[in-house]
Amino acid sequence: MTKRILPLILAVAGIPGALAVEGMWQPHQLPALADDMKQLGLELDANTMADLGAFPMNAVINFGGCSASFVSPKGLLVTNHHCGYGAVQYHSTPQDNILQHGFLADTLADEKPPVPGYKIWVTESMVEVTDKVIDPIGRKVQGADYFDAVERNKKALVADCEQREAVRCDVKNFHHGARYFLITEQEIQDVRLVYTPSMSVGKYGGDIDNWMWPRHTGDFAFFRAYVGPDGKPAPYSDDNVPYQPERFLKVSASGLGDGDFVMVAGYPGSTDRYRTAEEVGYYFEHYYPAARELRNELIATIETGSEPGSAERIKYESTLAGLANYAKNFQSMVESYGKTGFGPAKQARQDALWTWVRGEGDQAAKYGNVKAELDRLIDQQWQHLERDLISSYFRYNRMTSTAATLYRLALEQQKPDLERKKGYQERDMENFVAGLKRMERNYDPAVDKAILHHLLSRYDALPQAERQPVIDRIFGLNGESDPQGLMTKLDAMYATTQLGDLDARLAWLEQAPDAFEQSADPFIRFAVANAPHVLEKEKKSKDINGELLKVRPKYMAAIMAYQQSQGLPVYADANSSLRLSYGTVQGYSPQDGLVATPFTTLEGLQRKATGVEPFDASAQQLALISQRQYGPYADKAVGSVPVNFLSDIDSTGGNSGSATMNGRAELVGLLFDGVYESIIADWDFNKQFARSIHVDSRYMLWVMKELDGADNLLKEMVIVD
Repeated sequence: MTKRILPLILAVAGIPGALAVEGMWQPHQLPALADDMKQLGLELDANTMADLGAFPMNAVINFGGCSASFVSPKGLLVTNHHCGYGAVQYHSTPQDNILQHGFLADTLADEKPPVPGYKIWVTESMVEVTDKVIDPIGRKVQGADYFDAVERNKKALVADCEQREAVRCDVKNFHHGARYFLITEQEIQDVRLVYTPSMSVGKYGGDIDNWMWPRHTGDFAFFRAYVGPDGKPAPYSDDNVPYQPERFLKVSASGLGDGDFVMVAGYPGSTDRYRTAEEVGYYFEHYYPAARELRNELIATIETGSEPGSAERIKYESTLAGLANYAKNFQSMVESYGKTGFGPAKQARQDALWTWVRGEGDQAAKYGNVKAELDRLIDQQWQHLERDLISSYFRYNRMTSTAATLYRLALEQQKPDLERKKGYQERDMENFVAGLKRMERNYDPAVDKAILHHLLSRYDALPQAERQPVIDRIFGLNGESDPQGLMTKLDAMYATTQLGDLDARLAWLEQAPDAFEQSADPFIRFAVANAPHVLEKEKKSKDINGELLKVRPKYMAAIMAYQQSQGLPVYADANSSLRLSYGTVQGYSPQDGLVATPFTTLEGLQRKATGVEPFDASAQQLALISQRQYGPYADKAVGSVPVNFLSDIDSTGGNSGSATMNGRAELVGLLFDGVYESIIADWDFNKQFARSIHVDSRYMLWVMKELDGADNLLKEMVIVD
């Protein structure tokens, strides 16, 4: 199957420019896209761009769920403000709330030490290993056995790859199990906060403006990578020195104009464009509404239990931001689904696919039974939506999730390393410990208790068939439980547990399963009692996912063959691996009678200002705008300093912080969001409405120079006209 799919991907890559903006392309595909990119404005050699060891790809950084890029020869890197939000929150206190008023290190010695577990990675290579992952597995292996065999082969490849020092390796699944690539990344462990603008710049507009246009957000922050004195990656030490990247991006002070070519290199998280119409209906009609409701409830729970600016609220600011972002995302998804006709359009495309399969040729013999097989497996995943949703959100409760992961670690440590569940191997221990340490800055017992109380109250409303005896027994629930009685129970549990203490948490890392099983700690007792249910549920999930790993590649092969016959693009769904998208600066018409221009300005920011968060631009910033103190960053075409701009680049979550580059690969901005109408792009790319939002490099430079006086960083970067 792999040999059949690869030519299809390459055959349709060189599609006409009118379609080429769709797609998040793997670097090795770029040479096939060279003509289209050059026609739009690329000035570099696409063959060189496919080389991960060359410019500009090796200046692009995986920032742990976001993207970033090096912008100086001294390891200075830039990403989004919201990507660095957790680090800024970690270093904030009520006495020195840098999350609110910003931070600038005047010297290297002033830079904030790394947050435990904060790292960056630079991709060195991506090598196809499909034959090493799939071929050794016998044809008759099914279900969980197939899933485990795939995982075992992947782990073996990773273990061999990580024999090298200071690299992190992973085997990623492309085209839903049809192809696998071994990805090797250089891992840098010492990453320090250098500069973040105030909240009134970095989060201007807040949740109100999230996913909206026009936008006026200075969504950027700077960090610095450090290595040991020998130049090799090393843990944090006062002796460490700034990392010297082989390549870095120059920063453009002249920026862009309407219609100019742009490209984005980064690590987009996940898309679902090759799902079935039935899966689309499930997510948009059931999952997203339910998940949005639960997220909003947790936001209200946290805000009720913590005053703005308090130590408790600061600890949960990053959690609140994540909850709010996806609550609005899910709301927008549902609304877009109803307005755009995406559901019927998806069904029509699927019907056309199967009409083609049943047509002339050998398609029916190859693909005829795939859909029925896929539907059967998908149906099994949807049987317990409410229960599974509540269960998944227990991750926001630190006590239950910490106890569960500690006990699971003890169980997994009884096995040989390669047989352990991913996340519990020796290679994961450093991150495991860092997570336990970060709890010192993102856990408050009263807020945590309120979150657990809310989740258990939601659980207690489930019908009898969905209930779990262990939860009922441990927390004293019966379907008609008294909320105050439940709180009294939780009060006793939180008063008794020692997991809120860092030393106690770390001490459990050294314990065998029998120590957990004999513990009197109430949350440890719950973790032990609940483990059999978790393992049983995991086994059932593996059974289904193992079969899906065999069936989805067949379904993908049908889609690829069909799209080739229609001259449509074929690219892998996003999976947090390095990708490149390209397009042009471009406005759009969100609805009849309205046209959105591609740039916003300082004056537009000023007109939004109310003096109240989230439109609380500082008096200093408003004065600079009133005085038209633009410095060298004004654009004659827009009559001011551009703040944000739109492009038709294809992007998704994980692209946040991605370097937005011009045809010479100079940094002209940072991608940080999408417009409301394109939020459905995770599932469907609509050229008319798909727009990404970028902070303009000229606004970033203006804030640094005129507002925050970050002259030391401006001198360090290479700024070009």
